[in-house]
Amino acid sequence: MTDHTDDTTGTGEGQKPEQKTTGEVIHFNPWRDFNDAPLQEDPFGIEPDPAQLGTFLDVVFGYCEGLIPVRGFVDKGQGRDGKPNNIWIDADGAAFDKLKTFATWAWREGAALYVIPGTVAAQGQARAHEVLQMQAIVVDLDAGDIIAKLAHLVHHLGAPTLVVESGGRTPEGALKLHVWWKLTEAATGEDLATLCRLRGDIAMKVGGDTHFRSAHQPIRVAGSVYHKGGFQRLVQIREHHAIEVDLADFGERVAAMPFIPGMGAEPPAEGHAKPSIDAILTTPVHEGGTDAWTRFEGASAAIGHYVRLVHEGKLSPNDGWEAICQYNAAMLRPAWPVERLQQEADRIWALHVKKNGPALLRNEADPEQEAQPLPVFSFGQLLDDRSPMPPDIIAPRVLTPGGLLVLGGAPKVGKSDFLISLLAHMAAGVPFLGFTPPQALRVFYLQAEIQYHYLRERMQQIRLDGAVIAGARDNLFATPKLRMILDDKGLALVVEAVRVRFPDAPPDIICLDPIRNLFDGGEEGGGENDNNAMMFFLTERVERLREAVAPDCGVILAHHTKKMNRKAVGEDPFQALSGASALRGFYTSGLLMHRPDEDSTMRRLEIELRNGPALQPKLIDKENGRWVEINPMNERLVRQDVGAKHDAERDRKGDVILNLIAEQGMQGKMYTPTQFAAKFENRASLGGKTGILDRLQVLATNGHVKYVRGDGARTLGLKVAGVKYGYLCVKDMLLRSDAEAVDADTGEVGPVLLKVCPTDFMCPQTGVMLPVENPDVWVDREDLE
Repeated sequence: MTDHTDDTTGTGEGQKPEQKTTGEVIHFNPWRDFNDAPLQEDPFGIEPDPAQLGTFLDVVFGYCEGLIPVRGFVDKGQGRDGKPNNIWIDADGAAFDKLKTFATWAWREGAALYVIPGTVAAQGQARAHEVLQMQAIVVDLDAGDIIAKLAHLVHHLGAPTLVVESGGRTPEGALKLHVWWKLTEAATGEDLATLCRLRGDIAMKVGGDTHFRSAHQPIRVAGSVYHKGGFQRLVQIREHHAIEVDLADFGERVAAMPFIPGMGAEPPAEGHAKPSIDAILTTPVHEGGTDAWTRFEGASAAIGHYVRLVHEGKLSPNDGWEAICQYNAAMLRPAWPVERLQQEADRIWALHVKKNGPALLRNEADPEQEAQPLPVFSFGQLLDDRSPMPPDIIAPRVLTPGGLLVLGGAPKVGKSDFLISLLAHMAAGVPFLGFTPPQALRVFYLQAEIQYHYLRERMQQIRLDGAVIAGARDNLFATPKLRMILDDKGLALVVEAVRVRFPDAPPDIICLDPIRNLFDGGEEGGGENDNNAMMFFLTERVERLREAVAPDCGVILAHHTKKMNRKAVGEDPFQALSGASALRGFYTSGLLMHRPDEDSTMRRLEIELRNGPALQPKLIDKENGRWVEINPMNERLVRQDVGAKHDAERDRKGDVILNLIAEQGMQGKMYTPTQFAAKFENRASLGGKTGILDRLQVLATNGHVKYVRGDGARTLGLKVAGVKYGYLCVKDMLLRSDAEAVDADTGEVGPVLLKVCPTDFMCPQTGVMLPVENPDVWVDREDLE
């Protein structure tokens, strides 16, 4: 962005034509008095004014939403250089502090502080068509009789909200001014176009800066410091009035305002525009400027038109050059030399690529291939063709050459985590949950959801075998979160990125994650729920990307699902995919991940194939950071909620029994299994004696309960005669004895607690009693398994 506001001409900044500067002596015209001397600037104490910054921010952005494009340029004439600094700040309550911080930096670095007086949607945007909202009309008075122009504006348009001294001076020494009128609300859409037109009309009528007809024209920020030519001046608010104007009413005042004779000119009539491209391409133009436009203007417009078609991939480079030559021969009288035509085409191409990014070049068509008839085969030919099938990209028939796989899932279900693991295994040539690549695959992962640092963190957290990591290291390329849509420009950027990362051979898989963040519905602007918009995205974006990179590669699209109850998802899982039904009719295979039970971490992976036999759904889960497949035979298929309640009740009874055995030991009591069941029948909700014995047997089989028999029982002072299985004991059990002991620290007298060590355990295979190897080490069978 250039500073159209403060560029000056003449003898110098702040000097009158009669003055000459020699060394440090200023010579005055003796016929002028001292009141005509140039203003003397104070080089000290000029700092940004926070109060004026706040006022400016309220007038220009108080009603706007979005991002404010802020620019810092080193002012000319200071004998110092510096790169421009661009930031985007949210137009919210924190905007003032951020703008004040940036203004302080600019003042310290000798930089001018500019903003585009409107908001945009995303960082990096600053062009005219990217400005979405504006709420103030401004005119830049930078030449001529500025005082007369200001009076004319006030008389016809009313008092302005702000009058700002920009810091610049005219050759006559007058202060340059920015005059602002704040609107009652932010202008968008057609109102925004009207606002910009009014800015241009006002400038035309009073001789202001007409660059402000464009929405992206920057302007200095009031309260910042002007440094141009080595002078420091405050960009000063001269007047501030709490005035707001209605856009329609203000437009009527502008239309009624006359132009200043000798200073302004009538703006062009409403609707005046450049000739259409159809008129350019069909109207001959002669040399000498005798037509509505010159040969140069016509040639530039025609070349620009065909350059744009080639850049967007709608024409091949050869076809585009042929069209330019045909225009030159048919419409330019006389035609340009081919050398000049080529030079102008190269110049416009370079500018277009610089402005719009890499081109999406269409491959040249093969003339022989074009001449071939439409392929049609008889039923018999298809039956007789026994040639080998092309190998799957991901077997079995999950992703076939030229196929499209859609992976659907609700947010936070683990879809991206699963996808990263799948792509890493495919890139390493290693099977994953039954999905098998023929060899190590080249994968380009275009993801637009996870920012760089969180993407690398997630990839580092996924547990992968060393062979997978080594194989995928140079075969899998991923993008961090992108702020782009897959339009013509985005498509060109992606194609260029793929070609750079895979210069020797094209990728085998291109993955887009998710559709929603990259979706482009075409000129109609339809969303994901529009069938026409979805078909446009699939055919004109996804398929064009595949054609430009590798026609036989496989494409994977990650997609969200809509809210549906579990019963509906179970009946027809792929109806849960968000958006238009055209997507389901277009893809060749689908995977849908969902949770059958919200309380369980287990996921169910539904599989739908068009190019192969149906595959059974898979039950998958993460264990120790790795995705694993679960045997469905181990899972309940019906009455899952009831079964889970019964499991919980059995676990509760087991815990109660273990606690009771330990508590009874602290009271000096130990029981055989039969006596324990008889003692605690129908207590603590344990049920009958048989149920308690069954639970004890389960606990003993799992090693949670063991037994004390023989010498072990005698050591504890327990009876041995008539005891078949022995006494029940649990881990870390203590038995209260009749003996007493004195605490050496407190002097308290208490019972002696004896450690209970098991002598026997129940064999989990036969149920017979076996001696324990080491009574001091408690072993649970579940821990061993």
